[in-house]
Amino acid sequence: MGTGECPCGTGKEYPRCCGQLHEGGMPGSPEALMRSRYAAYALGLADYILETTHPAGPHWRADRAAWRRDVAGFCAETDFEGLTVHGFGMDPDGAQWVDFTARLGQSGRDASFRERSRFRPHQGRWRYLEGSTPR
Repeated sequence: MGTGECPCGTGKEYPRCCGQLHEGGMPGSPEALMRSRYAAYALGLADYILETTHPAGPHWRADRAAWRRDVAGFCAETDFEGLTVHGFGMDPDGAQWVDFTARLGQSGRDASFRERSRFRPHQGRWRYLEGSTPR
């Protein structure tokens, strides 16, 4: 991607924002990882989504080829229209969370959602564990 604005909504240029993480940089927080995952979905970077998913989470799949195809298909059929972060923190069990709204469109219909994503470290890096609807 060029030097345009990053899809994650920070207002920064992509190479100085999520582009660094997509190239192997270390996210400094679960919020940075969540934003980089949103940008990866928007840019069709399916491998990044797979690599940043925690193997203990419900979205992780052993059949990586099928998983990659499914993620790539979702990316291709979805318009990523914006991201709003509402808050972040830590659960009593030590998992970190980020509450956000992703504005999406699919085939002309609104597919937006709000989620509270949970993150845990795995092999020294933050990984997406699971998401739920905020209370």
